[in-house]
Amino acid sequence: MPAPSAPLFPWLQERSSGILLHPTSLPGGFGIGNFGESARRFINFLADSHVRFWQMCPLGPTGFGDSPYQCFSAFAGNPYLIDLQPLIDRGLLKEEETAALRALPQTQVDFGRLYQLFWPLLRKAFDRFKLKPDILADWGDFAKFKERHHAWLYPYAVFSALKQNFGGRLWLEWPAEFRSYAAALSRPFSPEVTEGIAAQEFYQFLFFAQWRQLRDHAASKGVGIIGDIPIFVALDSADVWSHPEIFQIDRVTSRPTHVAGVPPDYFSPLGQLWGNPLYNWDALRSNHYAWWVDRFRANFEMYDIVRLDHFRGFDEYWAVPAGAPDARKGSWQPGPGLPFFQALHAKLPDARIIAEDLGLITDSVIELLKATGLPGMAVLQFAFGSGSDNFYLPHNVKPNCVIYSGTHDNDTSLGWYRTAGTLVQDEFRRYLRSSGDAPQWDLIHAAYKSVCRLAVVPLPDLFGLGSEARFNTPGHATGNWQWRFSDAQLESAASTLSGHLRDLSDNSGRPGPRPPLAQRPKNSPI
Repeated sequence: MPAPSAPLFPWLQERSSGILLHPTSLPGGFGIGNFGESARRFINFLADSHVRFWQMCPLGPTGFGDSPYQCFSAFAGNPYLIDLQPLIDRGLLKEEETAALRALPQTQVDFGRLYQLFWPLLRKAFDRFKLKPDILADWGDFAKFKERHHAWLYPYAVFSALKQNFGGRLWLEWPAEFRSYAAALSRPFSPEVTEGIAAQEFYQFLFFAQWRQLRDHAASKGVGIIGDIPIFVALDSADVWSHPEIFQIDRVTSRPTHVAGVPPDYFSPLGQLWGNPLYNWDALRSNHYAWWVDRFRANFEMYDIVRLDHFRGFDEYWAVPAGAPDARKGSWQPGPGLPFFQALHAKLPDARIIAEDLGLITDSVIELLKATGLPGMAVLQFAFGSGSDNFYLPHNVKPNCVIYSGTHDNDTSLGWYRTAGTLVQDEFRRYLRSSGDAPQWDLIHAAYKSVCRLAVVPLPDLFGLGSEARFNTPGHATGNWQWRFSDAQLESAASTLSGHLRDLSDNSGRPGPRPPLAQRPKNSPI
């Protein structure tokens, strides 16, 4: 199919800035950052600092490894982000019942203990809600919420309740009669599972009610939200369990035939074996990519902009035979290409999407990016050590691009510089005319002053923190997503950094907060 004469999504036309922070890193008294008062204070800090956007990682429910890029659902929210204080205030929980949760560390997330303590509290709140269903009437109509989101909510709730019933095991290890959504619906559920389904629906109601309140606060301050869509979903997810037909799944064994990864390169001689099931693009094409359109629509009900992870996979993807010990025996397979984005444009013509196009990018990916009009990404930590032709150096980047000092997968800028090596450090200092004493600020200034229309900085870089504040280390299955900052750090930033960021925004032509990019209907049932 020929490329369109004009780009499909030429949305990035104004200069602005953003801060990258996953909400789990926020301060708070319940063991993990959430949608409560600290989130509102953070939004106030952004507004005061003339920062236009808060970028976050996916907000889905996480499993083993606690990664927001490996979720139990592409549509559901992570209940850990529910602020329990309003539930205490309304009598759904008692203050003393949260004592053990409040005793968890404040500087990092202890996901093991959180799992043990958090879920019983949510279940108590649900049991009390059943006795007083009007107690949250001002948060929305629970019945209408379930009706509006039934297409994804009920399968997810059934999946979650059955998973709990079967000891948390992967759905492929459940009894045969429950290894698909269709099969599970053909028989009555036990009372325990039925109650578990209702509880899971209630948790999602809480999540989306509190998210709506937080989003409304951000809108009142003129701060937009950037979300994140991983291209792949986890094998152990409600999506694969309930829609095996849109994945490369063997109909007899219910197991993937091929899984995702990337081929060997200089840094990884065995390649990277991610293990996510791959899409059956022929099946998706036959119904105009309806599942993907629904996924995007759900995200744009939550966010102003979404980052689309692993954009290259829509051009071609590395398919590894399931069961292979590493990614070496994979092969490149064609992705859906431009017709996918044309189908998306037909349904969501005003979609504002950032294409994650990092890594080795081919000519065909560049052409696809050009045809879609989507802004790509540039990461300044990747800019040094290979000479003046490096694509990520500020003099080589393009206006239709989002520039970062680093991403959620990078070390903090200070941690990166300390371990970058003499060659990289020398080129960094010479290019930026820097002493190297505060490399994080050198990168922040370079990002803001670049021609890229959107500049995003991870919060740990603003705080001048080292590797201890790193969000995620790729290739490490555990120990990630644990960093949290304190109320004192946020208060200090508000008093010492806001003025500098305002000046930086003004001097680099990046206006501050303004009305949100996309207006949601009032009293939206999400």
